[in-house]
Amino acid sequence: MEIKDKIQLPIKIQIPQDIKPMLATLVNEPVNEKGWMYELKWDGFRALAYLNEGTVEIRSRNNKVFNDKFYPIYNALKDWKVNAVVDGEIIVVNNQGLPDFAALQTWRSEADGELAFYIFDILWYEGQDLMFTALKERRRILNEVVPDKDKIRISQNFETSGVELFELANKMGLEGIIAKREDSFYEADVRSKEWLKIKTQKSQEVIIGGYTKNEGTSKKFSSLLTGVFDKGEFVSVATVGTGFTNKMQEEIIQKLEPLQIAECPFLEMPEYNKPSRFRPNPKPAEVIWVKPELVAEISFRTVASDGTLRHPSFKGLREDKDPKEVVREKPLPVTEVLHEETIFLKNKGISSSGKTERKTLLNPTDETQTRNINGHDLKFPNLSKVFWPEEKVSKRDMLNYYYRVAPFILPYMMDRPQTLNRFPNGYKAPSFYQKDVTGKVPGWIEKFQYYSHADKRTKNFMVCTDEASLLYIAALGCIEMNPWSSRQQSPDNPDWCIIDLDPDKNPFNQVIEAACVTKKVLDAMEVPSYPKTSGSTGLHIYIPLGAKYSYEDSKEFGRAIVKVIHAEIPKFTSIERLTANRKGKLYLDFLQNRPQATVATAYSLRPKPGTPVSMPLHWDEVKKGLTNQSFTIFNAIDRLKETGDLFKGVLGEGIDMVKALEKLKSIF
Repeated sequence: MEIKDKIQLPIKIQIPQDIKPMLATLVNEPVNEKGWMYELKWDGFRALAYLNEGTVEIRSRNNKVFNDKFYPIYNALKDWKVNAVVDGEIIVVNNQGLPDFAALQTWRSEADGELAFYIFDILWYEGQDLMFTALKERRRILNEVVPDKDKIRISQNFETSGVELFELANKMGLEGIIAKREDSFYEADVRSKEWLKIKTQKSQEVIIGGYTKNEGTSKKFSSLLTGVFDKGEFVSVATVGTGFTNKMQEEIIQKLEPLQIAECPFLEMPEYNKPSRFRPNPKPAEVIWVKPELVAEISFRTVASDGTLRHPSFKGLREDKDPKEVVREKPLPVTEVLHEETIFLKNKGISSSGKTERKTLLNPTDETQTRNINGHDLKFPNLSKVFWPEEKVSKRDMLNYYYRVAPFILPYMMDRPQTLNRFPNGYKAPSFYQKDVTGKVPGWIEKFQYYSHADKRTKNFMVCTDEASLLYIAALGCIEMNPWSSRQQSPDNPDWCIIDLDPDKNPFNQVIEAACVTKKVLDAMEVPSYPKTSGSTGLHIYIPLGAKYSYEDSKEFGRAIVKVIHAEIPKFTSIERLTANRKGKLYLDFLQNRPQATVATAYSLRPKPGTPVSMPLHWDEVKKGLTNQSFTIFNAIDRLKETGDLFKGVLGEGIDMVKALEKLKSIF
């Protein structure tokens, strides 16, 4: 079977710019479960390196350029002939081979210590966006491409339990360990619960708001007055008087002098010269206030009842961190973040912690009800309006369904622009499509801009971001949910390819036969596939792409597949776009893989008789007896209690399209 010559895979995507790194959540003890990867937590400066066509730029977490500051790393990266964006930590290695954060603070030249850049992630490689590729696959690529150089090193994953690695890190005097879910995506500028950090010692980032100088001292200063922002107010947390070398003090004063101000920046005046049993009569001290802009890191032993940090000691300045991002860190119990469902629900704002125990949101009597979802008051009017007359299913029933199914449907709705298909008076009444929501939705709803050539102006798609926006869509009368195949973070790169088996006058057994032939073809290509009922007349088969390819690639990949399927069963299938040319045959539709094309997502209701649901299937369920009425609003939740989410793999590691097409050519 001949494949279209114009397919050039994979498509090149320009190097991303100004990425803010993904951050880990602090927890109280190590993770010790399957599905996690473990690495050491390096005590240094977080850095992203952008390498493209011979140019190199190293940037800090708050986007400061590190090229000159850490020139040996810059020079080593210049020698690495690759186009990539990598994430890692710059450290100074001491004589024992361990990180020395104090030495990193005062590093000016190679005489001050040996620099190393430990790389632990790769976000873009040779034109390929990898951020929506599973971590395990990103690590595989990283291990293949990082050079064996003295200053450029891979931060190794350890084949051990989290508990054992934490104990080793503690014995070695390291800062801690990091645990990462092996199937996690790279979520830029997000503090995720799919990445966890466990520290061997207590530390806290703080902002310097002033310093003191005791009477008669020869030091540049006696202590630093530090705080954090709490609900917009700058509050004192520690007076830090230890941990400085003379060289550190000189550099700190140089940075603080331009920031001097006349008035105290703290909400309340810190007790900066408080007597203690060791200093019952402290010498008078002068205080100098500064703008709270310079970030430092301190270690401490305990937290007092008033929130101040006891026995604080200075570790170093954090010029790589924005003071606006500094918050008081409190370790979460690790039990809160162990299970995937709990992580998903807490991260995405779903209020229930149970996957299948949700009850109804709306009571059976009140005609209008208001519920607070994710901090937003949502008003649900006209709840008794009948949406399916034959089944006596109301708008209230529909909204309760979407509330109960939210943990399952949201992964396939999240961060995706939506085409709204509104049925304000039920599925039998007139409906209308709505793409542009400019000025028509609350301010908290996220929007994705697009340019309308017909109207010659910018418009906005609605974006589903959490449970509140999902239920808001449903409350508009959207019986079905129609998300893009791509997310707003990578709008030109779909997460999946769809083969839509769309019958005309065909019996459903022919749809089932076509699905089984599709699976045979995809299995021969060694391509994973995930079927679901459409909830209307046909079946949908999804192939995971991992946002690695363009819509054009996805469409042409689908075209190549349906050509083979059609050649296998030409008597009752067609790949003709025009309905008149199909002559009543089942349409093998690959054109759903175009930009802005949508189909009803998994677990969506459909505006059809019988309240059908688009339901993911086991492949062994695709057999005689299956119909699109097999799953409805009445049995969908009970099924999910038994099966869980069968569609997860759609969002997993994307296929290698080039290898798949080569396999297709060699077999068919």
